Amino acid sequence: MPTYTINFRNVELPVIFETDVCVVGGGSAGTAAAISAARKGAKVVLVERGISLGGLATQGCVFPCMPTFIDGSDTPYITDLNKRMAKQGAPLTLGIDTDTYYGGGRGQYVPEYLTMTYEEMCAEAGVEILYNASLVGTVQEKGKIVDCVIQTPAGLGKIRAKVFIDGTGDALLSRFANVPTEKGSEKTGRNQPMSLRFEMGGIDVERVYRFFSQDLKDDYGKDIFQIIEKAIKEHRPPFFEFAKWKKNKDFFEAGVAKGEVTEDDILYIQAFTIPGKPTVMSMNCPELPPLTYSSTDAISASRAVSFGRRMMRHLATFFIKNIPGFEKAYISREASMIGVRESWRIRGKYYMEAEDYLKARHFADAVCRTAYPIDIHDVKLDLFKKLEKGQYYEIPYRALVTDTVSNLLVVGRCASGSFAAQASFRIQPTCMSMGEAAGIAAVWGLSHNIEVNAVQWDKIPASERSYVSEG
Repeated sequence: MPTYTINFRNVELPVIFETDVCVVGGGSAGTAAAISAARKGAKVVLVERGISLGGLATQGCVFPCMPTFIDGSDTPYITDLNKRMAKQGAPLTLGIDTDTYYGGGRGQYVPEYLTMTYEEMCAEAGVEILYNASLVGTVQEKGKIVDCVIQTPAGLGKIRAKVFIDGTGDALLSRFANVPTEKGSEKTGRNQPMSLRFEMGGIDVERVYRFFSQDLKDDYGKDIFQIIEKAIKEHRPPFFEFAKWKKNKDFFEAGVAKGEVTEDDILYIQAFTIPGKPTVMSMNCPELPPLTYSSTDAISASRAVSFGRRMMRHLATFFIKNIPGFEKAYISREASMIGVRESWRIRGKYYMEAEDYLKARHFADAVCRTAYPIDIHDVKLDLFKKLEKGQYYEIPYRALVTDTVSNLLVVGRCASGSFAAQASFRIQPTCMSMGEAAGIAAVWGLSHNIEVNAVQWDKIPASERSYVSEG
């Protein structure tokens, strides 16, 4: 179904900005694109519907970033971000070296620090941020976007740009520009399930750790137990996570039997400690039932928020009553946006598929690498195995551009790929690297009078690129 649009071509609206590059969406990918383009000398406007940058990493309480599982995946933008975040006084990676962690360490970005760091990076680069601005349409001429139309507190307005970058996550800019898109699984039609994350404070983390590791004899976090023990001995807040997993499954299901939680509530449970917040844990749950709620249906997605909030209360009450260390805990923060893993994806010049991951394909025009598995929460298929140590696949630049709109780049989870492929490339570090490359390519195209969908990433000098494929 096409996205319904209004023809704004002859509508008289104020032009709020005239700029070189307009990025719509201030999440992990969009922010990286805006900063990278501005650092290359472009005049950049970054449009964000909320009042903070970072998207799910900040507004959605998605902590921590998942790892790429391959060394060498950190592009310069990520390296710079990590150095800036390290100054906040919290470690960025777990330092784990086991059979399941091959590199590309798990970044720990505390939301409140990340929001400010992003704004500082934008200010240094000269990015103009437009908060409280929602995309409502486009004006196109001759296969190009001329303006994007936005709703602001002052009313409707236009942003005129030479290049546009879609960092909306839902491919909304692309859909308004009539770019072909897909959504959900090719087999079932369902989207990946959404989550509504929250944080709880007042927790005795060490007691929680002892309960899961000793009382329940859970081995879920066995690869970090030594790190936890070392932190405890040194009187440092340990990084710890617990989940509904194998040995403790009966514990959570007992809560269902007692009527304290429902099967939906315990569908997926995972929680992490947060650097700099020694008595707080971030809940990677509740996960909303995929058969009931869809990220691509407006009414369904709205109802999911209320349902998720009720699930959140069920879980918090259950934790307080049943998990030692949670007795004095409370909900300290709710996500201000729902956690969408997958919605719409474009059909670009290159269409990534599961085979690209499974065969660890490399591309001459690659913009980044990852070995993150095909992580589909709705279904588990044996086909989608983890790559061997040292293996990785790459994201080609052609997956970020389309044949239909010459001055559009698409970054993040809505890049071109199948349902299964997207389940791998959707993680934050990969999205950041896509955004970084898009910002660089946008300015390269402008400075060389080349449309961005005709830019050949591998022809840009290696010193100018954020990533160069090793072949």
